[in-house]
Amino acid sequence: MICVALPGLAISTARGQLSGQGLEGFYRAGRRLLSRCQVRIAGREPLVVQALMTAADRARFVGVLRASPGTGPDPDVLVERVRDADGTERITLRSASLRPLRLPVEVALGTDLADLGQIARGRAGAERPASVRGSGLRWSRGATSASVTADPPPAEALASAGLLRWEFELPPGGTASVELRVRQDGAGPLRAVGRTATSPLAAARATGDTPGAGELMRAGIDDLHALLLRDPLHPADLHLAAGAPWRSGLAPAEALVAARMALPLGTRLAASTLRTLARTQRGGRGPESGMIPGPRRDAGPHLPPGCTGTEATLLFPVLLAEARRWGLPEKETEELLPPAVRCLTWLRTAVGEGTYLCDPLPGRPVRCEIQAHAHRAAVLGADLLEAFDRPGAAELRQWAQHLRTAFRSGFWVEDRGGGRPAAGKAADGRLLTHLDASAVHLLDTGLSGGGEQAPGLLDKAQTGQLARLLGGPAMDSGWGLRGLAAKEAGYSPFGHRAGAVRVAETAVAVAGLAAAGHEKEAGALLRGVLAAAHAFGHRLPEMFAGEQRVDGSAPVPHPAACRPSATAAAAAVLLLTSLAGIRPDAPARSVTLRPVRTAPLGEIGFTGLRVAGAPFSVRVSRLGLALVEEAADGLQLGA
Repeated sequence: MICVALPGLAISTARGQLSGQGLEGFYRAGRRLLSRCQVRIAGREPLVVQALMTAADRARFVGVLRASPGTGPDPDVLVERVRDADGTERITLRSASLRPLRLPVEVALGTDLADLGQIARGRAGAERPASVRGSGLRWSRGATSASVTADPPPAEALASAGLLRWEFELPPGGTASVELRVRQDGAGPLRAVGRTATSPLAAARATGDTPGAGELMRAGIDDLHALLLRDPLHPADLHLAAGAPWRSGLAPAEALVAARMALPLGTRLAASTLRTLARTQRGGRGPESGMIPGPRRDAGPHLPPGCTGTEATLLFPVLLAEARRWGLPEKETEELLPPAVRCLTWLRTAVGEGTYLCDPLPGRPVRCEIQAHAHRAAVLGADLLEAFDRPGAAELRQWAQHLRTAFRSGFWVEDRGGGRPAAGKAADGRLLTHLDASAVHLLDTGLSGGGEQAPGLLDKAQTGQLARLLGGPAMDSGWGLRGLAAKEAGYSPFGHRAGAVRVAETAVAVAGLAAAGHEKEAGALLRGVLAAAHAFGHRLPEMFAGEQRVDGSAPVPHPAACRPSATAAAAAVLLLTSLAGIRPDAPARSVTLRPVRTAPLGEIGFTGLRVAGAPFSVRVSRLGLALVEEAADGLQLGA
C-alpha cells in the first residue's frame, strides 16, 4: 500500500505495521527516514481487520483487540492508524468496554536512512542507533539525520530499544490519540507539490451506468496530483514523475505521454511539461542537436533496447500542436514553438535522404513504433508551422506522404490470416514479424484541425486487420492488451514488454480503435481494463501480468510495476473520455464530438473537463448520442 504525495512516500503492507522489511517505510526524496513503526497495546499487536487507501496520499488501517479478560470473543478496543505520505501518522484508540481501561502503548521505531536504490538492490544496511531528542527519537547517517516526534510526548523514551511509551486511561466509550511526525532534520515540513500549488488539472468527474467508471476517473486524477513535481530552478513549472516507488523523478517520454493523455483536464500541465523539457534540449551541432534526452528502455525479446529520447523528441511537437487544439493560448504556443522547431529539424536531419527514421545508434533496427511517432510529429508539426507562418511545413508533409506510401507496402507482412504490420526491420532489411503492442501507435494518428484525425501510416483495410488482431485472444487478455501476442516466441505474462498488460498501451488502443470506427474491439478492451481497475481498487498500476481472464479470476500484479504510475493514471482519463470522442479546435472556436455509438459502458457523463480554456461538460446516452451540457461562450459544435 503506497501513499504518494511527492516528494513523500509511505509504503507498507495491509497489516499496517512498518516492519523494516523490503520497501516498508516513510521516504522523502528517495531517502527512507523511518523503516520501522510497530505499535503494541497492552503488549500485543492489534488484529488488523481493514486496510484502505482513502486517497492517493493517505491510508487507513483499522485494528481491534480484547483488553479486558473474560469478555468473550468481542473486541473492546478499536485501533485506527491514519498514515499520510507527508510523514505523519495518527494512532487513535477507542474503547468499547463497559468499564475504565488502563492501556499501555508502545511504539517501536527504527531506520537505516538508506536511499531507495540501495534498498532495491538489497543493500540498505543495518538500523542506525537512536538517541533521545525532545519528544521523540533521532537517527544519523553521515550528513543525513531524521527524527520522529510525538504529540503528546511519551511518558518514556528508550533510545537503546527505539521505544516510545505511553499509558492511557480510557473511560467507557473514551478515546486517546498519538500523532507521530517523521522529519528530515534541517529540511522543514514536507509540502507535496500537488497539495500546495494551484492544480494544473481540472477536477473533472465521470458519472454513468457502469459501476467503477467514476471511481476510475477520480483515482486517476488523484494519482496525477500525487505525482506532480516542481522544476526546482523554475518553480512555476510542474511536471509528472513517472511513478512510485521506483521512478519518482522526471522521465521525459512518460511525462509527455501522460500530459497528452490528460489534455481533457486542461493545457496547463502540458505547457509546463513542455517548458521543463525544452530546457533539457540538446544544443550545438551534431546528430543529437535538438533532441530531448532520455534513457534507454527494454523493448522485449525480439528487439534491442530503444532510446526514449527519440520518442520524447517526437512527442514534443505533437503535444504542443494538440495542446493548442485543446485551448493553449496562441502566445504560449508561440513561445514554445522554437524548441518544437528544433525537434522537427532533428527529425528531418536524422532521416536525411532516406525514408525511415532509424535508431540513433549504428546497426539498430527501424522500429514500427518510431515510424508512427515520426509520422505524427511531421503531420502535426506541419500544422504548427503553417499556423505561425514558419517555413518547413511543405517539406514535412512531403516526407510524411512518402513515408506513408513506403510503409504500407514495405512494413506490411502478408500471411494467411490477413497480414500484420511488422514490428521492425533489422539492419539487413529483414522484417521482424512478431505481433506486439507497439502496433497500437499506428492507430494514434493525432488530432488535426476541424475536428479531424490526422492521416495515419495504415490504409483503411490494414487498419481493420490490425483491429481484428488486437481484439483477438492472442492480444486481448480479457483484462487489457498484452505487450506481446501469446503465441509469439518469448511470450511471458510477466514480461515487461513481452506479454504483460501495459495500461497506457491499452488506452491508446481503445482511443485509436474508437476513432477508426472499430468500436467492438475498443469496447471489449475498455470493459476488460475497467474490470481490472476494480480489482486494483481503481488505482491502475503501470502494468500487470497478461494472464488470460477466466471466470472467478483476478488480474495478477506485477512485482516491478509502479503504482501509482503517471501514464496509467492519465490513461484512465483517456480511456473514459474517448467514449465521447471530443475533438476540439480552439483556434477555430469549435469542438466536434464523435461518440462511440455502441455505448459500451451505457450512459456516461463528464463534468469539469476543459476545452478552449473553459469548463466543458458532455453526456453520451445509451444510444451513443452526445449532448454538450456546458462549454465556453462562442464555442461552436462541429458536425
